[in-house]
Amino acid sequence: MNSSDRTAADLLRSALAADPARPLVTFYDDATGERVELSVATFANWVAKTANLLQGDLAAEPGDRLTLLLPAHWQSAVWLLACSSAGVVADVQGEPAAADLVVSGPDTLERARACRGERVALALRPLGGRFPQPPEGFADYAVEVPSQGDRFVPFAPVDPQAPALTVGGVELTGAQLVAKAREDAEALGLVPGSRLLTGHTFDTWEGLSTGLFAPLASGGSVVLCRHLGQLGAEGLAKRVESERVTNTAV
Repeated sequence: MNSSDRTAADLLRSALAADPARPLVTFYDDATGERVELSVATFANWVAKTANLLQGDLAAEPGDRLTLLLPAHWQSAVWLLACSSAGVVADVQGEPAAADLVVSGPDTLERARACRGERVALALRPLGGRFPQPPEGFADYAVEVPSQGDRFVPFAPVDPQAPALTVGGVELTGAQLVAKAREDAEALGLVPGSRLLTGHTFDTWEGLSTGLFAPLASGGSVVLCRHLGQLGAEGLAKRVESERVTNTAV
């Protein structure tokens, strides 16, 4: 990856320039049987659309805090990179009442109502499906995002020294996030082309790093598994083989 990358959004731009067609995120939900694979280009398109929604319709500004109440999921990864693109601080599993806006999955809607700013809800259904009935007081992400632009330009350059991510009580700037992701990638033995399988949740730095940031920083890809414990040892071995996994963090 480019040594001058200073934010997570920079890492994604470098990945897009290097090889847009390669897989970046392969997502499994072993409770439902769902499998989704996103190339770098497809993932970047989702990020651009989400960042445009964030900056445009939701009127988020650099430095605003977004509480992210989502599980380990490919759409969670999209929101993390959209926040980085727009200079918005992603507060993972933070307090909605203290946030400027909140993004929630279907299981945390009541908690998310404490936010007095903009609220977005994700159904987390296969293929990015919408809610059968939109939750009252929330914008349905699956309804709002398709019409957004495929290219994103921030109104102001994102400062890599500004806060970018809060998780587990630790706040990181964009530059610190990239540095930690690179350190983790080296510790995990990730190199360009590596395929890292992880079953960690997204409420810790370890989960976010293995599930997105370290593979992105190394030029690798992630096989992100939700409810991995339901797969069993034999099923896990088959997945490692079928997905050409080179490294694991489970």
